[in-house]
Amino acid sequence: MQQLTPLHVVGLLATIALIIGIGIYSGRKVKSAADFSSGGSRAGAWIVCGAIMGTLVSGQATIGTAQLAFSFGMSAWWFTLGSGLGCLILAIGFAAPYRRSGCSTLLQIVSKEYGPRAESLGSIFCSIGIFISVVAQVLSATALLITIFPISHLAAALVSIALMAFYVIFGGMWGAGMGGVAKLILLYVSSIVGGILVFGLAGGLDGLMETLQNLLAGTGLGQVSGITGDVTISSRFTSLIARGASKDIGSGLSLILGVLSTQTYAQAIWSGKTDSAARKGALLSALLIPPIGIACILIGLYMRGHCITADEVAALQALGQAVPDGLIRLESTAQVFPVFVVNFMPKLLGGIVLGTLFITVVGGGSGLALGMASILVTDIFARKNPKIKESGTNLKVTRGTIMVILVVAVIVAILVPGAMINDLGFLSMGLRGAVVFLPMCGGLWLKGKIPSRFALAAIIAGPIAVLVGNFLLNLPFDALFFGMAVCLVIMAVGLAAGKHNQASLSSH
Repeated sequence: MQQLTPLHVVGLLATIALIIGIGIYSGRKVKSAADFSSGGSRAGAWIVCGAIMGTLVSGQATIGTAQLAFSFGMSAWWFTLGSGLGCLILAIGFAAPYRRSGCSTLLQIVSKEYGPRAESLGSIFCSIGIFISVVAQVLSATALLITIFPISHLAAALVSIALMAFYVIFGGMWGAGMGGVAKLILLYVSSIVGGILVFGLAGGLDGLMETLQNLLAGTGLGQVSGITGDVTISSRFTSLIARGASKDIGSGLSLILGVLSTQTYAQAIWSGKTDSAARKGALLSALLIPPIGIACILIGLYMRGHCITADEVAALQALGQAVPDGLIRLESTAQVFPVFVVNFMPKLLGGIVLGTLFITVVGGGSGLALGMASILVTDIFARKNPKIKESGTNLKVTRGTIMVILVVAVIVAILVPGAMINDLGFLSMGLRGAVVFLPMCGGLWLKGKIPSRFALAAIIAGPIAVLVGNFLLNLPFDALFFGMAVCLVIMAVGLAAGKHNQASLSSH
């Protein structure tokens, strides 16, 4: 735990109070299930942008990026870079088709073309993918809370989901959008100040790299950190493909496909009052997200030069080597960002940044939970019980489903406390892309050309291939490529079969 001063606490509480106030205010705009899920389609470009960034710029984009940069430098940019590229493609190619589809979930687009079985199966796999990201948000929030307060992992996780629930259950998409705009402003101030501080403290990029060189090159700490043989400081920390081209580029691709295939971001598009507002909101997100990643990377690199983890201490002691003096000890690399804020930022500003980070994580988790609940309620529950389609009942069931999702996420987060946050994010996005992207594209642009049985097979086989590739096969490339290749082959065979059937029918 880091020692907070009264000024830290004032800044932290003021920021949280601001966002809670916005949540209460936004709740007044919710009069129906449509208001809750899509803002009643009355949102302007900045609210659309806030709704997208309120979820996409989350614990993975901030705390997770700094965590990954601590170990692999610039390759941590793929989360925010891929997010920005995904938003760009969303604005240019998908915003208008989503809105013209007349659907309220992405899987309804699939269902209109390929039938209710495709929608139900897709809902299950998509929900698993989104749930993994919710767990990542809970892990981020827990790491932040145990860094600044003397509480257990369980208590921190419970506090996290309580605030996630409050953030979204009252305001829904309005809460996510309006809170996202406020968070966007606070986050940019935090990132700019953090980046400026790193440059000043480190003496620019040259000073930053010199510190890493002195600490890690040819030393015991460098050895236990994996910097051995032909691995240089430059190749480890300044390369976008430090973890391997297929892994890092695959991670970026998973973000692009995940953005295009995730219910939460589609809901933000549907919330726009016009096609232009929806498109501009996505374009603003594409412009604003990547620079946040750069700031978080700088913080991660600076902390690599000034910190040592508990695991590294244990490894050095096991090798009989001395532990370097003067380094800050971290229980987990997930604490990199919050420990930087407490130790190196002005106290009042540091408190505001801690509050912003916490709300960033809370907003991300709550927005994802809203998207997952919308899928489950609309695509599964309402099919089983038509009464759920009624506005009042739908609203109650959606809110209850969000609570259940968050409680289960806490249980999982407690069972896997040491997971790498961004790795969970990449897996989550890859799963969503493998389930939804190609069948959805078929439903938008290849109507009547692919038999439903092939789309159904792709929806099942794609995510299974991603999971098998991640956990069972030692693939030399990212498992997302494997999953998407399986989907593409199945859909291509279906397209050929569909054309063959149409040719047979036309010849009779």
